[in-house]
Amino acid sequence: MHITKSNLHLADFSEGCMLLIDKPYGFTSFKVVHKIRSRISDRLKTKLKIGHAGTLDPLATGLLILCTGKMTRQIDNYQALVKAYSGIFTLGATRPTYDMESAINQEFDWRHIEPDQIESVRQSFLGEQWMTPPIHSAVQIEGKRAYELARKGLEPKLEPRLICIDSLTLDASQMPNIHFKVVCSKGTYIRSLANEFGKRLESGAYLAELRRDAIGDFVVDGAWKLDELLDLLN
Repeated sequence: MHITKSNLHLADFSEGCMLLIDKPYGFTSFKVVHKIRSRISDRLKTKLKIGHAGTLDPLATGLLILCTGKMTRQIDNYQALVKAYSGIFTLGATRPTYDMESAINQEFDWRHIEPDQIESVRQSFLGEQWMTPPIHSAVQIEGKRAYELARKGLEPKLEPRLICIDSLTLDASQMPNIHFKVVCSKGTYIRSLANEFGKRLESGAYLAELRRDAIGDFVVDGAWKLDELLDLLN
């Protein structure tokens, strides 16, 4: 059962429900799950089974699909759906995490980049290709998260993944910031896309802003604001 404002009073969270959440900036996906689980579990007087279908980084906002009770069996199906994102690549520098979570570690010239180069690189990303996840990611390596190893100064070896980019649109009218929209497969790290985008332009780039707009046919415009849902669950 997909829970919206109109049917929240009918929700049977133990039996199984789906919630669309607009994840706030600065929150981990786990923190969102924890807050909602705690609120509902307090009401039910029992611990609720709940999970999310696809992690968003703390500095990203947008759509999270949460499943409760028996609906958690559907999580893998939702994770397999295509994702739509929008945001900003910033040219001229790189960061170890490929996003704003770490400081700039190298600067590059970007003023040589012409519109036809950007278009050529855009086209090079379309379709299937191999892309390596960032070392600052939740990918597991021998039971540990890659980011845990990276934070200790280690450089975990991550294997490339076959991903597919269905569409990529770019607006380079505000260089060095490039606004983008992308539709891609499961397993695509937009931070890695940003980093590779800079390399293919013979410069550097990082992800300055990210929002997940859709997962399959589910769109963020129909999602709950976290505070609003928590207030109603009170």
